[in-house]
Amino acid sequence: MNALLDWMNSAAIPNLFGNPVSWIEIIGFVTGAACVYGVARQKLWNWPVGILNNLAFVILFLGAGLYGETVLQVIFAAVAVYGWFNWIRGCADTEGRNDLPIRDASRNEILLALGATVVGTAAVAMILTHGTDSQVPWPDAFVLTASLVATYAQAKKIFQHWHVWILIDIVSIPLYFSRTLTLTAVLYVGFLALCVYGLIDWKRTRRLQAPASTPETVTAGA
Repeated sequence: MNALLDWMNSAAIPNLFGNPVSWIEIIGFVTGAACVYGVARQKLWNWPVGILNNLAFVILFLGAGLYGETVLQVIFAAVAVYGWFNWIRGCADTEGRNDLPIRDASRNEILLALGATVVGTAAVAMILTHGTDSQVPWPDAFVLTASLVATYAQAKKIFQHWHVWILIDIVSIPLYFSRTLTLTAVLYVGFLALCVYGLIDWKRTRRLQAPASTPETVTAGA
């Protein structure tokens, strides 16, 4: 096991923009990109690939001193099991796309999500500030809390979860650059682009799911 961990943390690329890149960061890069693409395309396999990505990032973030992100990945893995089960309950078509309908967040869900993000960020930041040697407690805490909110909404196929992920990516990119996780920062630039793609694709899918108005329904409503 120690030999495996040593290999994962060894440099695969000696110098990328002035920093070495480990094998575990490359594994996180590949599985992370595949997972987000799978979510954008509503593929059921995004969940097991995402769990593998979580395990890779646990090792990576722990070594980088991003303790909030490390805890987040463990929670992500647990939530991913729920999301995987929830998507399986929807009928999958012949292309492996999940048919659980996309929906909008209710007003109460939006208010609850905002409140949970604000309170959670403050609470986690205080823990990181006073209980660890974290150098970036506030952005680390925000990414942790907002990601949990986004993942829950993703499992429920709530359309607005893409907006939350986009904001998380915007915060994460400079955070990872500051911790010399160059390839991971580049990955999150890709995540940002994939999230925009996912938002557009889900919006198109939702339009297709909406029942078309027929002459009969128009007449009946007149």
